[in-house]
Amino acid sequence: MSRFMDHFLYKDGVLHAEDVAIPEIADVVGTPFYVYSTATLTRHYRLFDEALDGLDHLVCYAMKANSNQAVLKLMASLGAGVDVVSGGEYRRAKAAGFSGDKIVFSGVGKTRDEMCLALEGGIRQFNVESEPEMVLLSRAAESLGVVAPITVRVNPDVDAKTHEKIATGKSENKFGIPIARAREVYALAASLPALEVVGIDVHIGSQLTSLEPYEQAYLKVAELTEALRADGHQIKRLDLGGGLGIPYERSNTAPPLPIEYGALVKRTLGHLDCEIEIEPGRLIAGNAGILVSEVIYVKSGEGRDFLILDAAMNDLIRPAMYGAYHDILPVIEADAGADMQPFDIVGPVCESGDTFTKNRLMPPVAPGALVVFRSAGAYGAVMASEYNTRPLVPEVLVHEHQFAVIRGRPTFDEIINRDTIPEWLEGSA
Repeated sequence: MSRFMDHFLYKDGVLHAEDVAIPEIADVVGTPFYVYSTATLTRHYRLFDEALDGLDHLVCYAMKANSNQAVLKLMASLGAGVDVVSGGEYRRAKAAGFSGDKIVFSGVGKTRDEMCLALEGGIRQFNVESEPEMVLLSRAAESLGVVAPITVRVNPDVDAKTHEKIATGKSENKFGIPIARAREVYALAASLPALEVVGIDVHIGSQLTSLEPYEQAYLKVAELTEALRADGHQIKRLDLGGGLGIPYERSNTAPPLPIEYGALVKRTLGHLDCEIEIEPGRLIAGNAGILVSEVIYVKSGEGRDFLILDAAMNDLIRPAMYGAYHDILPVIEADAGADMQPFDIVGPVCESGDTFTKNRLMPPVAPGALVVFRSAGAYGAVMASEYNTRPLVPEVLVHEHQFAVIRGRPTFDEIINRDTIPEWLEGSA
């Protein structure tokens, strides 16, 4: 099985999304825009589902990776659950057709209003991250006359060996409670009147490229499960989080496959007779999307040359925020043996940080040429902004030979008219 399987391929020298040529979409939508492949999203969900075959399990899509309603609707139609981290995401999940018993609510800062929203609308479980949250949730549930199902997120103090801004399982991170304190925290949960302990939650980080940190964490979870059961708690569900990485850079060693991850889960936790939940986001959505942009200028500078694109850091912030790598390719396939030239590839935003990459080798491209950022389906459009009054980048979904705009580009009037002028400024020069 290919580790790089997606449905963005050159056909007759032109990059296609499934059976649709990228220039055909650009002619209708304009640039920049995101495009997602239904076939890739479906394939990647099923890889996880099949990897856990033989275990009682639920694959809960981590909505924060890509929360477009069309993507969520597709996930719901495939039988997925969903992991949400805010009241807004909960509302998105319900609007997309997820039933309450398939919605898991994570996050360190849940408010009482968000708790009540989920308790009234239906929830599979809250992944509780602190004792104060636990107390507040019990009070909220008691006020509504219901019982809140919970897991407690434990922090196993495992180094995920990923970027510091997306590591979540070390002792200095803000997430969860130290695993060494888990038994006393579970005792508190059992003493609160409106909580039902259903399991344990753990999530150690994102973009993991090795199974070793997972193994360390899951062995600790297995030991904790036995200890909590000995204390009288009913541990019937293990939420293992997500975080499995994707191959952003094709020349690097590829991250593990879902089937390899599934084998690890079975080996370390399969004997506990627990339902397994996992929360993949990046691996489902990341390689299922690309960002398409047009070259505005090819600029010669002092000791370096620039490709200036119409996409910018407000459209794809990962390179500026994390120093993240994305393959960047021309939509019209370069001739075999074409001379490669180093470029700094940048956007038009008035920030030096609006730089996607430096000294990247590229084949010859001219102003007006289309280029694509691969592996942009996760943490792309969801993190976009309108900085510099640049309209939010539109999103397109492809299915075989069809495509549809699933979020349109707002007009400048729509952007400007969201602002309100106070009375005392009306009529002033």
